[in-house]
Amino acid sequence: MLLDEPTLGAPLIVLCLGMAIAAALIYRLAGLGPPATVPWATLRAGVQLAAVAAILAAAITQLWSSVLVLAVMFTVASLTAARRSQATRGSAWIAMALAAGLLCVLPALLLSGVVPSTGVAVVPIVAIVLGGTMTAVAVAARLALDTLVLRAGEVEAALSLGMSNRDSRLEVIRGAATNALLPNLDSTRTVGLVTLPGAFVGVLLSTGSAAQAGAVQILVLVALLLSQSCAVAITIELIARGRIVRAQNPSPQAGRRRIFGVGSVWSRWGHGTSMGTRSR
Repeated sequence: MLLDEPTLGAPLIVLCLGMAIAAALIYRLAGLGPPATVPWATLRAGVQLAAVAAILAAAITQLWSSVLVLAVMFTVASLTAARRSQATRGSAWIAMALAAGLLCVLPALLLSGVVPSTGVAVVPIVAIVLGGTMTAVAVAARLALDTLVLRAGEVEAALSLGMSNRDSRLEVIRGAATNALLPNLDSTRTVGLVTLPGAFVGVLLSTGSAAQAGAVQILVLVALLLSQSCAVAITIELIARGRIVRAQNPSPQAGRRRIFGVGSVWSRWGHGTSMGTRSR
């Protein structure tokens, strides 16, 4: 191999703890938030990765167990995106947008034979695409819903000019989709020049082949671009059609019920209308 792989041991643990503590000090000195934010996130990540590593070691040996793992990942991604979007009604539609994004790329990857139909190949690639799509959808939904509140007057003005509800909302929230897609676009444009993404580094460490690492990374990047584009486009369309809405002053209790109450999260698939608009 070209590089020695980092191994779990005292030096790695001490280094991670030191970096987490340093970040906590910066949080405190700069007033970025509670100092415990980074240490807590670090501890949580360590526990989660230890559990996931133990599960995946057994799960990826069989295709059916790999599919089960991916189903759990998708559920968590859907709930996380719904929570981050701060939608108060229709947030379950976000799961549909995520699913649509994945369905844009998975059949092509598997049917082409580029990605073998084995757990050890499918799980890592799908996890990367799902994670990136989740972030893009959550950001797009949140920015779009914020925009509808801040620019409600422009929506009303468009309605007064004869535009439909859907077109009026879409006119003001279209920029949210562009902003949500920018991070991955920038990563793709600068890959190899500014950053070496995780898939590249992982394959490089495990195989020692830079060519193989590059092939895997370009596959992941392009798949992520397609998945994010599809999912974000659907999310913006659903918001424009009033399927995903947000009350102007949602209560914290309502937010918790929306995410953790099964009946309220997975119901009301599109029965709401946006605040500040009138039906036509």
